[in-house]
Amino acid sequence: MNFLSELASPIAVDVYRNRRERVLAALRAQGGGVAIVSTAPEVMRNRDTDYPFRHDSYFYYLTGFTEPEATLVLNANARDGEPASILFCREKNAERETWEGFRFGPEAARDAFGLDAAHPIAALDEQVPRLIADQPALFYSLGTSAEIDAQVRGWLAAVRAQGRSGVRAPSKALHLLPIIDEMRLVKDAHEVAIMRRAASISAEAHLRAMRACRPGMREYEIEAELLYTFRRHGAQAPAYGSIVAAGANACVLHYPAGNAIARDGDLILIDAACELDGYASDITRTFPASGRFTPAQRELYDIVLAAQAAAIGATRAGASFDAPHQAAVKVLSQGLLDTGIIDKTKVGSVDDVIAERAYMRFYMHRTGHWIGMDVHDAGEYREADGPRDEEGARPWRRLAAGNMLTVEPGLYVRAAEDVPERYWNIGIRIEDDALVTATGCELLTREVPVAADEIEALMRESASN
Repeated sequence: MNFLSELASPIAVDVYRNRRERVLAALRAQGGGVAIVSTAPEVMRNRDTDYPFRHDSYFYYLTGFTEPEATLVLNANARDGEPASILFCREKNAERETWEGFRFGPEAARDAFGLDAAHPIAALDEQVPRLIADQPALFYSLGTSAEIDAQVRGWLAAVRAQGRSGVRAPSKALHLLPIIDEMRLVKDAHEVAIMRRAASISAEAHLRAMRACRPGMREYEIEAELLYTFRRHGAQAPAYGSIVAAGANACVLHYPAGNAIARDGDLILIDAACELDGYASDITRTFPASGRFTPAQRELYDIVLAAQAAAIGATRAGASFDAPHQAAVKVLSQGLLDTGIIDKTKVGSVDDVIAERAYMRFYMHRTGHWIGMDVHDAGEYREADGPRDEEGARPWRRLAAGNMLTVEPGLYVRAAEDVPERYWNIGIRIEDDALVTATGCELLTREVPVAADEIEALMRESASN
């Protein structure tokens, strides 16, 4: 079943229809009003060539519709017989479809995606002022785009121009996205199924890259193995720019795959994954180009792996979002002391390392983030209110069953006079995608090994074939 046919299937249509109903219910709970959600704009790359189009995640979450030039309007105050969900999209156009491909058109889109009504996108500026007139509130992505803010001001001005006729503009403009963020934080069965498949494809890509890697290859050659596997198994695109970092490049957190040569004795850090049907996966593995870790590399690798195990153990419903990070930091900090990378004579104990944040020189990012439609997905990490800590921060939110997050500790040791030379220029990160359950978490990305012995065995096997 291809992507378009799946979107038009009854099961998928019900998923998006139910999400829209939940948003409408949330608007009614706040006194009613109209919500407007537009998809992403097309962006020109150069002259008459556009960047590959990717829909807006919020718009897609509520519609399943992937064409550009589209807007969804939800009317929580629609009377009986009036449409509550209205799509504006491109009309059918035989000439443009010859150049650009299939378009649903308003009528077919309405039926295929389970909407109440649909109109041509060209009618948006005419229809929206009518739809928001006399409404108590207008909900949209407030302040996220100068273009959208300007468009909304134009619609409001058009309504206010009718003031002498007794027509009133909404008295409130409210931010819509936090309502949808809370929904997106808990994945439904439809989402989990897609993310399992995305994780499986990404794991297969990492396995292929490990098997293909040999000293003398360039980073972009290894990246090609990943991209080939993503597309071969039906993923539409990488979920983010692939990181393929050889040797010291692994100490650069967002290093893009370049032309550096993987040399004998180097570690290769790959942080790469695919996007499938609108959902991201996110995997990082670190392995030796030659197929065997050096003693120093293995020492640091096992510390990072132990830190990940500790973080995974702390990932469960009811736990603080911060708990996995703190569990990982404790293991990493102890490891930095045990190896002498942090001098015990200067920082006495693991508690001192954590209190003084001395570990941040070698571990400067957090241990996880939400993942879903976006690789760094929507949703707050802290509670909306509650007692603030000594730094003035709100409490961390509690994990809930159905949350999806990454677990990704690392160590990045650059060459420095105060660091033992055997550890210089070693960068290691291990990352998996975790689905939170009532009793713990399920890792979706473990089809690719993490244990050092298993990685070495995999690479020995591929070298012998």
